[in-house]
Amino acid sequence: MNLKDRWLATKAVHAGERRDPPIGPVSTPIYETSVFVFSSTQELIDVVSQRKEGYLYTRFDNPTVTAVEKKMSELEGVKASAAFSSGMAAIASTLFTLVSSGDHIVTTQDIYGGTISLFTEMSTRFGVDVSWVEATDVDAFADAVCSRTKAIYVETPTNPTLKLVDLAQLSKLGEEKGIPVIVDSTFATPHNMRPALFGVDVIVHSATKYLGGHNDVTAGVVCGKTDFIQKLKGTRKMLGGTLDPMAAWLLLRGLKTLDVRMQRHNANTMKVAQWLEKHSKVNRVYYPGLESHPQNGLANDQMWGFGGVVSFEVDGDYDTTRRFVENLKLCLMAPSLGGTETLVTQPVTSSHYFMKVEERVKAGITDQLVRLSIGIEYVEDIIADLDQAFKAI
Repeated sequence: MNLKDRWLATKAVHAGERRDPPIGPVSTPIYETSVFVFSSTQELIDVVSQRKEGYLYTRFDNPTVTAVEKKMSELEGVKASAAFSSGMAAIASTLFTLVSSGDHIVTTQDIYGGTISLFTEMSTRFGVDVSWVEATDVDAFADAVCSRTKAIYVETPTNPTLKLVDLAQLSKLGEEKGIPVIVDSTFATPHNMRPALFGVDVIVHSATKYLGGHNDVTAGVVCGKTDFIQKLKGTRKMLGGTLDPMAAWLLLRGLKTLDVRMQRHNANTMKVAQWLEKHSKVNRVYYPGLESHPQNGLANDQMWGFGGVVSFEVDGDYDTTRRFVENLKLCLMAPSLGGTETLVTQPVTSSHYFMKVEERVKAGITDQLVRLSIGIEYVEDIIADLDQAFKAI
């Protein structure tokens, strides 16, 4: 059986691993070196000119980093990948590879706060126009596209309101217009969704989250076609956002358990979402796996699981919600997601703190909104902690 025919769980363990003879390590070694040695001038020239595969300098490439990239290519079902020092390095490098001054980007109102800041900087400092549209309205994307549009950028599910983008329809639009579609698939992971199956050109991950999975590494990955990834690596080489070998090794370790972790994340979060939906102190729950989610049908069409993040609105005001978050004991207040521990944030105080109030309201990010990243703890313990925090308010 060819590795390409194997299930994701098997690929997560074996794809990309360097088990080089004569030593033959089961785990890919950490090539913690900044530079590589050559036996002759000709060999050096061959590697520099790319006539021969090899390693020159870790800012360009490194064997441990290459193992991550090969594994991610297998998991996403694409030809090539590039690893970065953070999710934002991955996003910024992708956009700087595709977009120049005077160009235009179409994106949504519902994206990560750091990405919003990047688009704002690109607009004000570099003259890149940005159109912000409703994530669930494919017609709005079509209406926003113009002759200067060089990229369509979306998240699905979105952060933090967990809206979905119809990937098949958006990819069709991108193909018709000749515009690359970029999808931040951090919340979904390859376990729950593979955007390339729907025609998406570029897939971005903050690997700090579910791919690493243990809240101990900062990394980013971009997956796509070979020609684009080669250009992207040129941008990475210039900007210097290459993943460190030690961080790459931690990411490799995390990826090996992606399948089993995501099964627990998915199951725990569905149970918590169902419990929250029945709670008297919760006004609304956002989770694609719930039948009450307005895009539950689309979720079932393009996802195999619904992820480990659930958001909800507390029945109260800003202070009520703040007290609820502060009274949690097992659930830790921390501005991230995707790890083994359950983490909680009030987005208006963390990821979307710097957004203007009117922009937050337009994106559906209220003072009462809470984002829960459900970990792999015993689910009844998570629910008990939520229950005592509600009682405290």
